[in-house]
Amino acid sequence: MTEAFSLHPQLAADTVPVGDLPLVRVLLAKDANYPWLILVPRWPGLTEIIDLPDTEQTRLLGEVAAVSRALKAVTACDKLNVAAIGNVVAQLHVHVVARRRDDIAWPKPVWGAVPPVPYQPEARDALMTALRAALPFKS
Repeated sequence: MTEAFSLHPQLAADTVPVGDLPLVRVLLAKDANYPWLILVPRWPGLTEIIDLPDTEQTRLLGEVAAVSRALKAVTACDKLNVAAIGNVVAQLHVHVVARRRDDIAWPKPVWGAVPPVPYQPEARDALMTALRAALPFKS
């Protein structure tokens, strides 16, 4: 890799950083309608999971699973939605969204369902603290 990793400007604008795992940067979407994490592999130029070497694809799946378990434990959600879509932002990223049967979009997909609602700082910080305690983030 000669090119340095950089976060797509749209992802940077729509999220706050939670921490780094060995492969991915974990970001919290700025939408309090749903606890929504976005995992971005810190490799430059990726658009598809298959752009990663096989060993890193396996690592990605493991980190998605770890983040999913942590998010489910922290939120006690009813369902997790996990997707790597990238139609708007091509940079490879994986969405992990905690869904509740009483959330505003249930049972429909979250994309475009309702306008984002900003987190109250205390609620955002509490969620991020719980996630940081539940995951082995790099120091």
